[in-house]
Amino acid sequence: MTGYLMAPAGYTGELAVAVGPRLLTGILAGPSLVNHRRSWPMPDGVDAADLVRLTDRVRLLGRGGAGFPFNRKLATALGAGRRRTVVVNAAEGEPGSAKDSALLVTAPHLVLDGAEIVANALECPVVRIVVPAERPAVEEALRAAVDERPGKPVSFEVLTTGGSFVSGQARAVIELAEGRPNLPVTSWAPEAVSGIRGRPTLLSNAETYAQIAVAVTLGTEEHSRLGLPEEPGTTLLTIAGDGPGGVVLEVPFGVELERVLAYCGYATGGPVLVGGYHGAWLPAEEVARRRVSRADLLDAGASLGAGVLLPLDPASCPVTVTAGIVEYLAGHSAKRCGPCRNGLPALAESLGMLSRGASRSTSTRIKELSAVVTGRGACAHPDGTVRLVRSLFRSFPGEIAAHESGRCTVSSQLVAM
Repeated sequence: MTGYLMAPAGYTGELAVAVGPRLLTGILAGPSLVNHRRSWPMPDGVDAADLVRLTDRVRLLGRGGAGFPFNRKLATALGAGRRRTVVVNAAEGEPGSAKDSALLVTAPHLVLDGAEIVANALECPVVRIVVPAERPAVEEALRAAVDERPGKPVSFEVLTTGGSFVSGQARAVIELAEGRPNLPVTSWAPEAVSGIRGRPTLLSNAETYAQIAVAVTLGTEEHSRLGLPEEPGTTLLTIAGDGPGGVVLEVPFGVELERVLAYCGYATGGPVLVGGYHGAWLPAEEVARRRVSRADLLDAGASLGAGVLLPLDPASCPVTVTAGIVEYLAGHSAKRCGPCRNGLPALAESLGMLSRGASRSTSTRIKELSAVVTGRGACAHPDGTVRLVRSLFRSFPGEIAAHESGRCTVSSQLVAM
């Protein structure tokens, strides 16, 4: 596959970043500002009201995971008072996600263009950009790009996370910006109403800001030439990003999942974890008929989330893989509330028992624990973990039953009882 290869620190092997139709169109030329301007001219200024209308017309949804309409977030920040704050959240604590990192290494000025557009519209003189501590190449590339920018009313401040899975959670980012530990806390107001130091804070991930720069430059009609009528434009995906052979790819909405996997060199016909470690398993028959579409995946009980696709190795058992992920998630919680401090470790222990072969009572215990921790955490970490677990039971009932009887159908061997 033709593409720009990079190897961010923290990854084994090389992560391929393929040339894309929009955000990644000019990456082979290099990330400098001079090269960037050959593909993307200096964007025109847009006032706040026009930016709200534009992002509504192009149906721009946030690319950080929740898929929240950007125009509503922007309008909320506008109506919540002055002295607003803009944050680019490129923390990306999800091990399987590397699209924001790829953007900041290969096309940093597109992200900075979008952030400047939003900051100018909100009359915000400083943009804070949060980068992952575990990928120092990202911070290095970003600081080099910031140094290239001509003097403007908007300045950039770079913050580095604490390096955990939950460090990119919105409130954890607010805590970091205010000088406290980079961990989530309970909040009763959205960041767009009350964020950093109680000010309205427009917080979105790096790809969202890059998409804003593209939409402003192209305009509504040209922007909508790619994608679906109800989901126009493109999106970034990370395929198998939690190990060697990962690929960051830009695709128009509506492309078949199997086509994406085949393009990246992964065999089709198997299950895929969609949305990352807080996502959901899709069995092979669903993967075969689904597309890169939030609406289509929602119909299958999954969410595109931050654009993570993790194909299951044919030699791997989904029960064992899920147990390993939940153990990781339990170890990467803030440990500030009961569901994370007690519930997730208990859930991980029970899933570990199931993976090694356990009675039906263990499955019952897993379902009970899932119900107890849901909706009670200070952040969505417990809920996301339970989403993964429930999808395992929904997508692989035969494998669950086999493990309850002490057998793994993937390995065709007895497991310890």
